[in-house]
Amino acid sequence: MKRLQPWAALLVVLAGGMLFGYGLALSTMISPEVVLSFLTGEDYGLTLVMGGAVAITLVCYQLAPRWMDSPVMDKQFMLREAKLDRDTVLGSVIFGLGWGLCGVCPGPAIAGLGAGNMDMLWALAGMFAGAYVQGWLANRKPVA
Repeated sequence: MKRLQPWAALLVVLAGGMLFGYGLALSTMISPEVVLSFLTGEDYGLTLVMGGAVAITLVCYQLAPRWMDSPVMDKQFMLREAKLDRDTVLGSVIFGLGWGLCGVCPGPAIAGLGAGNMDMLWALAGMFAGAYVQGWLANRKPVA
């Protein structure tokens, strides 16, 4: 399969992002109050949303390489090595704490901003600041 032209790849990414944002808005994940009520155990509606997303992703990751010669936007399917180390655990804890404190993670924050919730700018500013600090710290480490 030939690789997509840059403009076609951009359209695929745009369509995927719009579909993702629509799904987040439809499932109310763009509302921090709904997410916080889920995280505190008061509302389990998002369990179905996350479970559905995980199930669809699992099926796609298992079946796509069998049904397609190559991915839509690359030359071949590749395995990504996952490693569990101190940095991964620390980053996960920080992400989880941030999510629990404000009820927002990156995808829903951007979708919420697109839906007109300007308070999401605060959450996004914090995410960008955290990403900047992480990049700065990662560049300071000696390469083993």
